Amino acid sequence: MSDIARYENFIGGKWTAPASGEYEPNVNPADPSDVIGRWPRSTKADARAAIEAAAKAFPAWSRTPPPARGRIVAKAHTILAGRVDELALALCREEGKTLTEARGEVLKALNLLEFYGGEGFRVHGKTLPSEMPSTFTCTIRQPVGVAALVTPWNFPFAIPVWKSAPALVAGCTVVMKPASLTPFCTTLLARAYEEAGLPPGVLNVVTGPGSTVGEELITAREVRAVSFTGSTDIGLKTYAKAAARGARVTCEMGGKNPVVVLDDADLDIAVEGIVQGAFGSTGQRCTATSRVIATPGVYGRLCEAIAARAKAIKVGDGRQAGVQMGPAVDASQHKTDLDYIDIAKKEGAKLLAGGGRVDGPGFFVQPTVFADVTPSMRIFREEVFGPVLSLTRAANFEEALAAANAVDFGLTASIYTRDANSAMRFVEQSEVGMVHVNQPTVGGEAQLPFGGIKQTGVGEKEMGEEGLHFFTHLKTVFFDYTGGARKTNIY
Repeated sequence: MSDIARYENFIGGKWTAPASGEYEPNVNPADPSDVIGRWPRSTKADARAAIEAAAKAFPAWSRTPPPARGRIVAKAHTILAGRVDELALALCREEGKTLTEARGEVLKALNLLEFYGGEGFRVHGKTLPSEMPSTFTCTIRQPVGVAALVTPWNFPFAIPVWKSAPALVAGCTVVMKPASLTPFCTTLLARAYEEAGLPPGVLNVVTGPGSTVGEELITAREVRAVSFTGSTDIGLKTYAKAAARGARVTCEMGGKNPVVVLDDADLDIAVEGIVQGAFGSTGQRCTATSRVIATPGVYGRLCEAIAARAKAIKVGDGRQAGVQMGPAVDASQHKTDLDYIDIAKKEGAKLLAGGGRVDGPGFFVQPTVFADVTPSMRIFREEVFGPVLSLTRAANFEEALAAANAVDFGLTASIYTRDANSAMRFVEQSEVGMVHVNQPTVGGEAQLPFGGIKQTGVGEKEMGEEGLHFFTHLKTVFFDYTGGARKTNIY
């Protein structure tokens, strides 16, 4: 591996070798023989050095005016906007998305940088009337301190941006730990922030195992905010550990997102949205469509149309022309996908399309569709995080709504119908953090909050104004402008 590029941690403004001296290869899941580079297998000592660098940089960065902080984020946007093709190819190689999907993720990240660059002028509180005479009252927002950002592998560029940009604009200093499977995009992001003029120590990046690096980040007393995206099991443990010492925590975790299709739906629009939601990004999105619940008048035609579309999807290396779906991210996720397919078959679900691996060097799975799935089946209730879709029949709207809500997760949901009354009832009664009408379950916009309820999300929402607010404390101010010459406290 002597000819393979070696990358370092970014600590205190310097690219730094890990204390262990150990590195791990980052491979292309479409072709594991394609080694992108080697990244540090960091230790607790590396995480500790990054935390200390962030703590040292915090006083000066927190006193930097928010518009000036926003301008650095905006400059990073300008730098990265000139590198879209380079970023998309890097993302495609290390995560497995198609080039089209990778480019879309990069453009989403640029939207977030653009939005939060402007938010530097809007880190605002409120002015409110006081019950006391000659007293001015208001609220102001101040940064919480050092923030630990733990990011997943499925959106290796967009999620590091949507966590880091609001944290930096809010005035926090950051230690970011990308997923070990996808460190390249975070490295490219850190380089852009460095080039944009971010002061040393304000942003630090440490790669390595969650059991060492992640554990130190969530338990360190200097870390006052933890933002985590990943599995529900690890997320809930992270929340418990960090919250127990009084840190601010937000966790975005699993999803099992339903689409309800009523008899009056436009079938062509519904099928297109479902296929996009289920098989885009190989189903490796927390917002992916994994359940379709349809009423009797449309169920049969829907099953037939979705199965036909799934069979026509071209699977392969996302860098190749015409490929519509890439691989699972690694051997472990590949096995999980195939294991759930076997479970569904054993439970009696009817296989309509796919159901196996795809020949080739990478971790490929066929786009898979099951019909006649019941709410008691594991394939209906448990997150697969792969290109596996379940179809369930419901007698009417009420039964469909109950089935949609009958899982532990609550990220996003969608309904296809022409009836405004049914649509609004679904909007009001679906147990999710985000709901779509006549649209796929996937998608989000920089200015809108993102996140779920139930076992999908704990803490505050991400993105939008709420994403910035998470990294701030709200302070209330009482100002007696008479100079305290008389008693003003009425309590």
